[in-house]
Formats: sequence, C-alpha cells, structure tokens
Amino acid sequence: MDDRVLITGGAGFIGSHLATELLDHGYTVRVADTLNPQVHGSDVDRPPYLHRDVELLRADVTDADAMADALDGVDHVVHFAAMVGVGQSMYEIRRYTHVNTVGTAVLLEALAQRPVRRLVVASSMSIYGEGLYHDAQGRPHARVERSVERLRAGAWDPVSDSGETLESRPTHEDVPANLTSVYALTKYDQERLCLMVGRAYGIPTVALRLFNVYGPHQALSNPYTGVLAIFAARLLNDKPPLIFEDGLQRRDFVSVYDVARAARLALESEEVDQGVFNVGSGTSVTIREVADRLARVLGKDIEPVLTGQHRVGDIRHCYADIARAQDRLGFSPRVPFDAGLEQLAAWLVDQVADDQVDQARDELSTRGLTL
Repeated sequence: MDDRVLITGGAGFIGSHLATELLDHGYTVRVADTLNPQVHGSDVDRPPYLHRDVELLRADVTDADAMADALDGVDHVVHFAAMVGVGQSMYEIRRYTHVNTVGTAVLLEALAQRPVRRLVVASSMSIYGEGLYHDAQGRPHARVERSVERLRAGAWDPVSDSGETLESRPTHEDVPANLTSVYALTKYDQERLCLMVGRAYGIPTVALRLFNVYGPHQALSNPYTGVLAIFAARLLNDKPPLIFEDGLQRRDFVSVYDVARAARLALESEEVDQGVFNVGSGTSVTIREVADRLARVLGKDIEPVLTGQHRVGDIRHCYADIARAQDRLGFSPRVPFDAGLEQLAAWLVDQVADDQVDQARDELSTRGLTL
C-alpha cells in the first residue's frame, strides 16, 4: 500500500501507537508535532518510542505554512493535535482554545486548498458531560447537571430536576452534548468543524469520541493527562494516588492498542462517509478500583487518598455504548482491563516519573477550581 497518512500530534501517546499500527498495515506515515515540553520534556528532538520509519516534522498545527507543507503528498489525515486536560483548560483558556479550536481551523483551511481522501479526528467523551442516566421508570435523562450546593455538601450523584435518584447507563452517540469544561468545548469544536468542513469539501470524515485511553508511552510527568498515568506517577514515587470525590465515579478505560486499531478502521471503512463513533471498552470501573488494581500490579502497598473535593469541570459517571462502532466500523475491543494494566505495568518498570500532581492540585485550589 502506497497511501501516505499525516497524523497531527502523532508523536504523542495515542498518535505514536497509531503510527505503528498504520506502518504494520502497509501505510507510509508522516507526523506533525510541536513536541510540547509539558508532554515530551524540554530537550526531546524525537521520542524514543516513535517508530523509526515515521517521518517526523516539528510543526505547529496553528502555523498555516507548516500545515500546508505537512499536507504535501498526503492521502489521509488523522487529526490528534490538541491540548489535553480538563483542569488545566479551566485556567489556560486562551491556550486551549488557540491550539484546539484555532489549530483545527488552520488545518481545515489547508485541507480546503488540498482535499484528502479521508479525515479522521479525535473527539472526546468529555463532550457528553454527565453521561446518560435513567430514572426509576426507565426514562432517559441527558444533560444532567450537578449543582454546586450538592457538590459542596458531598452529594456526588446526580438527581433529576425533581430530586429523584438517577442510575447511570452506557452513553450512546445520540446523547446531546453537555459541555462542562473548556477542554470539552474545544474538543466539540474540533469534531464539529471537521465534520462540517469535510462535508462541504467532499472529504469523508469520521470523528472518534475517545473514552479514557491508557497504555505504554503515556506522559507520566504531565499532571493533566489521563488518570492512570497520574496514578502511576504517584505510585512510582511511593506516594498515594489522590482521588477526587469519593472514588466511586465510573469511567470507561480503553487500551491504546484498541484505539489505534479503531482509528485505522475509521480510515479504511469506505461505507462510512460521515459519522461519529464512541471508542471505548463498553465496560466501566470505579476510580477507586483503578487505583487499587494499578497499585497491585505495580507491587505497591499504598492506599489511595480520597480528597472529598470536587474539581470544577469533572463529571460523575460516563462510559461508552460502542454498538455503533461495532456495527459500522467493525471495531470491538480486544484488550481486557486487567491485561491492559499488565501491559502498562511492564512498561512502567523502566520509567522515571516527575510527580507534579501536588503542584497542579495547588494551582487548581488557588484559582478556586476545587470545591
């Protein structure tokens, strides 16, 4: 296969795994990445885990000339470039909006001049906010909100407008957006802009709403990355993981290997011209369980600390209904959570993490972003 794929943000955690997946299936891969020091450290010219056959361009997605050059000779684009982190997005508002929203607009203007055969964009489960809930009568409730008063009182679970108890359900793609953080808003911008411009210029476009992705090569020293990487950084430094609320909030953790395969399937699924798909495991686990199980596989006898605080922008429960991706993309997750944790632990053995969680927590507290 001679198809060339450009992955924006492709030197990062998920993008690097996708690059390997595509190379293994006969694609030629070019990566455009700024090598953000928050993710890669201050003196990295090329991440050691990035496959040697990847062409790496150090390029900023907000630079129009750089994006035009990156698209030269490209058949497909996977747009992963983004600032990632709910908490940080609530005070670095301009930076997140500039990189995620404006950067996507710059890329799309370049694509309008040089359309490709397919565009895949990484969206996020964060756009759902609180996921889907049902009441005792089985009626669905979407766009559920948790009041500040209830959160201050430690009443973590959402209730209906009439105060009725609600039960979480798998969230499907037709649940309306409910944006609770600047990060979520910018990911929604990325998704909608790509689908809109793709349709206008005849570029088949697929948006993948990624749930909680984990696995080797996560940025352990970035305190705003995925929760498993944050917990790992704490445990590797013999410190307890810090858990907001009561630790019973539920998430869907999906292996990066499954996500890379889903992105490849999205590139190859010619039956899908435009579409949005959840990419998750289809199961859920509590954050407390995650901390306990990670400590166990790392051989650390360290109990997590429940802070009893709420971080502004966080949600209670959200996990994926993946039926649409199974039916239309042929995607089914292959890596069970326990097996994925073992893969992560095997990689962590040789890693050193600069734990910056306390500083990040202090930053949020100083700005009034914890309750």
